[in-house]
Amino acid sequence: MLIVSVVLVPDLASAQQRRTVPPPRRAVVTTPPKLEAPTVTCPTHLGTGVNTKRVFCDVLTGRDPATGIVIAFPPHVGDVKLTFDLHNRHTYSEEQMKDKRAAFARYTAVVGALTADNTLVSRAVVQSEFRAARDLVDRVSGGAGPAGVKAVAPTGTESITMTVPEAEQQVSILGEKLMVERADGSATYTTEGRPIAIISNVMIEYRPAPPPPAPKPAAKAPAPRPTAKRPVR
Repeated sequence: MLIVSVVLVPDLASAQQRRTVPPPRRAVVTTPPKLEAPTVTCPTHLGTGVNTKRVFCDVLTGRDPATGIVIAFPPHVGDVKLTFDLHNRHTYSEEQMKDKRAAFARYTAVVGALTADNTLVSRAVVQSEFRAARDLVDRVSGGAGPAGVKAVAPTGTESITMTVPEAEQQVSILGEKLMVERADGSATYTTEGRPIAIISNVMIEYRPAPPPPAPKPAAKAPAPRPTAKRPVR
């Protein structure tokens, strides 16, 4: 019995050691995230900044995603991180600037990001004050004035970040309401189709979807068997 136990103990220990060795892990191949400017469909294009060269797009109030600023996503896996700068709209006037009290304005604009089926992804708010020309983010080219700039210009900047679920292929930016406070009173605007804010610098970060598998080659049909010719008698 002593001899048998001496022989079996090493075998049991080696068997237990073999069972506890973990199998080698397989390497998981993941696509690195990609940062790029997406395809943006802007229904009301405000113009290009004189200094920043940014493209500014008006945000209109509404509830139909098809009428908003549509931002399309390329094929992807996982959620998409959407970023953009949100600005208020100010109509600049040199004549108005002569009266500092009349020139003052405080803006609060609320916008939302909607999916194609009208589901709200997130809201964004920008609040800013205008007192002097230095409060403008930029002047927009394409105006009829002597300097060739438009009267409407972006003022105030709020950097917005939203996470869009993986299943969505696009989102639409629409305005909800604009609150304006001036020296002579305040007002709230919600009329559909009214421009209430401006966006610029739209970017997305996502993981590209892997390419589809290559199609399998079609199986070749078997060659017909040759038929034996009968001898002519």
